Amino acid sequence: MDQTCNDPDTASNKLHDFVCTCKSDTSIKKTDGPATCSKDECDANPCDAAQSQVCNDPVKTLASVKDFTCTCPNGVVATGGAVTKCIEDECDATPCGMDQTCSDPDTASNKLHDFVCACKSDSSIVRTDGPATCSKNECDANPCDATQSQFCDDPVQTPASVKDFTCTCPNGVVATGGAVTQCIIDECDPSPCGMDQDCRDPNTAANKLHDFICTCKADTSIKKTDGPATCSKDECDANPCDAAQSQVCNDPVKTLASVKDYTCTCPN
Repeated sequence: MDQTCNDPDTASNKLHDFVCTCKSDTSIKKTDGPATCSKDECDANPCDAAQSQVCNDPVKTLASVKDFTCTCPNGVVATGGAVTKCIEDECDATPCGMDQTCSDPDTASNKLHDFVCACKSDSSIVRTDGPATCSKNECDANPCDATQSQFCDDPVQTPASVKDFTCTCPNGVVATGGAVTQCIIDECDPSPCGMDQDCRDPNTAANKLHDFICTCKADTSIKKTDGPATCSKDECDANPCDAAQSQVCNDPVKTLASVKDYTCTCPN
């Protein structure tokens, strides 16, 4: 369908002398069969595949030579040959992320994968061909003393800032760059013994926990460690008086040391 056919010798009835002529280019003819009317120059892959150039041959005829085009990914076009350089800034795709700066030093030579990522928080931290590691939280390694309930904080989380983390004790004591040796804690503040007992913590310097002593104010000989002491005992609780005679019981000194000092009083 893309060629015209002409038989010049119908009168003499000569066989196989017809002529096929290309409609797209009438100068292209062939006798005794169809002519070769088209040729796609892109079939030979004339463009630079390494730069992802795309080839297009708009007029696919034998007469139209080197009219193909090579197009770069960024739109640069060359006709009749490969584009020498597809100028491409690899930073346009933001390969470093939002917290880093990107620079492509070789856009002119179109060298691929040579972009540089630099941390905004510390411009000395760079990496080529990928995002840099800009942050490091030193608290992730748990450098503080968990047994003393120390809290870790790393205010500047960059690889360049080393040992700037702080360890803070529950009572506010702070150390920078390492765990607090001792979180001085007075377990008697506030007192766990109650209002009728005295509290003393003999080992605040060593920070030994649960070693406080409760002493009864009413009787200092009554003590207990690790909790309130039992300071009082009302002997009347055992009903030692004669209820049948309506006797009334009274224990004036309610301490463990004062035994049988209660009185029973008759109604008369």
